[in-house]
Amino acid sequence: MSLSKRAFSESAEPYPIASMTEHDLLEVVEIEESSGLSRWGWAAYYAELQSSNRGLMYVAHVARPLEQQNTENLAGYIVARVSGGELHINNVAVRNDYRRRGIGIRLLNRILEEGKRFEATAAFLEVRAGNSVARALYERCGFAVIASRPNYYSEPMEDALLMNAKLDR
Repeated sequence: MSLSKRAFSESAEPYPIASMTEHDLLEVVEIEESSGLSRWGWAAYYAELQSSNRGLMYVAHVARPLEQQNTENLAGYIVARVSGGELHINNVAVRNDYRRRGIGIRLLNRILEEGKRFEATAAFLEVRAGNSVARALYERCGFAVIASRPNYYSEPMEDALLMNAKLDR
């Protein structure tokens, strides 16, 4: 292994988190579509990037040496918004091939920290009632179910569970 490759693999964070940019949007939409999330689409993410909310949009990059060419640059993403002292997590998804590597929890922890920085005192999100894997992840991050929303999701129709977490400063 060359020195540059070894230095990269030893010092680089495996999935560095960065602010989302317009250049990330095609992959964000691809991850969204493959994850079964309610469709936002490119235009909604673009509009969000143009708003004052752009500070709460992050991506997890796939770290690799430049010599390795791959069409996948993103492992996952998260989008949230602060309103009325509350952090609302709109979308979080990790590409199938990168799940169970701690990326989701790192994205969630990052957005929760940012929520505190924006002086939010609580965080909220909705999750499909049947998505036990996502629920377990959210519970690990301090979320608890507080209500349900019947027939909230379409394609397929499913109830949502509303979860919240207190944000300690």
